[in-house]
Amino acid sequence: MISQRSKIVIIGGGTGLSVLVRGLKKHPVDITAIVTVADDGGSSGRLRDELKIPPPGDVRNVLAALSDVEPMLEELFQHRFATSGDLSGHSLGNLMLSAMTAITGDFYRAIIEMRRVLNVRGKVIPAANQSVVLKAELEDGTIVSGESKIPYSGKKIKRVFLAPGNVEPLKEALDEINRADLIVIGPGSLYTSILPNLLVTKIGKAVVNSKARKVYVCNVMTQAGETLHYTASDHVKALYQHLDSSFIDTIIVNEGTMPKNILELYKEEHAQQVILDINELKSLNLEIVHKSIVKYDDNVIRHDTVKLAEILCDLIPTKIKE
Repeated sequence: MISQRSKIVIIGGGTGLSVLVRGLKKHPVDITAIVTVADDGGSSGRLRDELKIPPPGDVRNVLAALSDVEPMLEELFQHRFATSGDLSGHSLGNLMLSAMTAITGDFYRAIIEMRRVLNVRGKVIPAANQSVVLKAELEDGTIVSGESKIPYSGKKIKRVFLAPGNVEPLKEALDEINRADLIVIGPGSLYTSILPNLLVTKIGKAVVNSKARKVYVCNVMTQAGETLHYTASDHVKALYQHLDSSFIDTIIVNEGTMPKNILELYKEEHAQQVILDINELKSLNLEIVHKSIVKYDDNVIRHDTVKLAEILCDLIPTKIKE
């Protein structure tokens, strides 16, 4: 009897995805991260515009999180220049991915080469091998173009969509989804980190049709300009609406009270704790895992990567091969 490593596919972007994979890489599982290419702000946005490549920032963060190198090398990869010149704001990792894209002629090929350099434990695949523009239709019908601009519209989001609408995913992304034992959605910004991946039509369909267990890791806090006043079930309903399918099996959501002084700091940013509305979640026929899954880092609320990884690994059935 030979035990097989279970395959986990995580779909998202931003800080949430890199935090999660740091915990999971310590477990005996095969990890694939499918990462958004809709970012158009900061260093990523500048490189995207100047070099006509997909934005490297979210990919860089996941590569660093999954790397198994000396801490100094990871720190070097993540180093951000603080100068008054053209380098200001750029991270070395973004520049390296951009240079490798120029050398290989292909963004995904550049990622594969950087995986080797950084001894990455797992696969990192962009949701598409080209840049996409994320657009939002607001409740009043206004269209906002650009991932970085959407949270500042000041109006409620009705839906988000991609341009071009027919963007093709990499075959490798679809293959990994089809082979997955567990598909994890999030954590991350609902409209600007998670949905841009699922709106790549073939990726969304592959996730919906997959026989793998599908788990949504709900955000701990709401986000101004995206999910203001959203409950846990509101997050799920938004996912269902965009994919026109009730495709999630399990939701992991934080429970318990948080320190008042930290919540007050978030209140200044118009953010509040996501309400755990269990009855509404039950009406969606979800398995609900509700535990304290947060930690505090200099008054910043983060998912506890260790706890979250343990919960996710417990949700995978043991695979045995004769």
